Amino acid sequence: MKNWRLPFFRWLPEYRTPGTIRADVLAGLTGAIVVMPQGIAFALLAGMPPQYGLYAAMVPCLIAALFGSSRLMVTGPANAISLTTMALIGPLAQAESSQYVTYVLTLSFLVGALQLILGLSKAGKWVEKVPHSVIVGFTVGAAILIINSQLGTLLGVAIPRGQNVFETMFAVGIGLQNHQWQISAPALVLFTLLAIWMWGPLNRFIPAMLAAVVLGSIAAALIEIYLPTLGAFKRVQDIPGAFPPFSIPDLSPETLQKLFSAALIMTLLASTEAMAIARAISLKTKDQFNANQEFIGQGLANVFGSFFSAYPASGSFNRTGVNLASGAKTPLSAICAVLFLLILLIFLAPLAKHIPYVVIATLLLVVAWKLIDLKQIRHEFSLGYRAWVPMLVTGILTITIPLEWAILTGIFSSILIERTTKKKS
Repeated sequence: MKNWRLPFFRWLPEYRTPGTIRADVLAGLTGAIVVMPQGIAFALLAGMPPQYGLYAAMVPCLIAALFGSSRLMVTGPANAISLTTMALIGPLAQAESSQYVTYVLTLSFLVGALQLILGLSKAGKWVEKVPHSVIVGFTVGAAILIINSQLGTLLGVAIPRGQNVFETMFAVGIGLQNHQWQISAPALVLFTLLAIWMWGPLNRFIPAMLAAVVLGSIAAALIEIYLPTLGAFKRVQDIPGAFPPFSIPDLSPETLQKLFSAALIMTLLASTEAMAIARAISLKTKDQFNANQEFIGQGLANVFGSFFSAYPASGSFNRTGVNLASGAKTPLSAICAVLFLLILLIFLAPLAKHIPYVVIATLLLVVAWKLIDLKQIRHEFSLGYRAWVPMLVTGILTITIPLEWAILTGIFSSILIERTTKKKS
């Protein structure tokens, strides 16, 4: 008898199969190693202190593994979610400030509550109908925004946070023209990119991104020692502790009013991303998938996460891909990833202060590049204007107007085209 409210009962009998636990444990270890540099990078992208990206990879990941429908999807910090967090909360408070952190953690609670309501009301079928072309367009736009947010760090040019693409390009142009840039920054970027590329054949033993963080940090130290005139690199702050501190969302009427629209659009984005990943994994592995149960799993993950310093979480493209490639069999792999992450942080957290922001910005550059799926873009164009028009509309608007309006306008354009086409036929 299937029990979707307690889905972990479905995969407990599989541990009788030899090798299942070993495969999950090794996949979990790999996932924990991968999320360390990524979590820090995503937290900075979200405007949060570095450690909050690691906190978002703990409790939400554990809860979603137990109560979600997908057995191999890994929940935690994600690039688009991080970028949207900064876009939505940035206008309300200074990034990394205590007020900003409070708003973001409250947003996690509200998103989780809305996801629970949607799951319990059987609304999963409606989220599944969000056009794929809109998601593709948003993903490309998000990739451009990720690069935009890190361009100043990559080039060693001082650019205020929150600049749009055009303002960033103008500021970079002025900085380069007036020689107000740090030549060691792009040099370290090239070195880190080269390290990631050359480490490719060894990726299955030690993730290339982790190796690049270590090698990039060593290279930065050597540059500072032997070429001190080039200036010092700005580095990550100390991570206070391995265990996420307890936190309480601010549910005052004033805060709820400020976060109402942000919660709606974040719920749409986080749910759509999680559903898309879970659905793709279920097709690839020929596993069962229940959209309403996934809503419940994601909702519980964000609600519980908000009490343990986790900013909004969703399915992670990168970590899910690593989990699948590492041979994971059941959600135990995600649970092991949380346990291994705690262990690694206990012993390695003091080393985080040696990581230059330039190296992390390079990791985000690689993440952004991988988000741009040229094959998928060509496929959308091959489907005709009903697919590529919403894709282009969403992509262009994503980099020019607030993200929530970009997504909603993309969905509206798709609906409008569909209705117009039906009337003509």
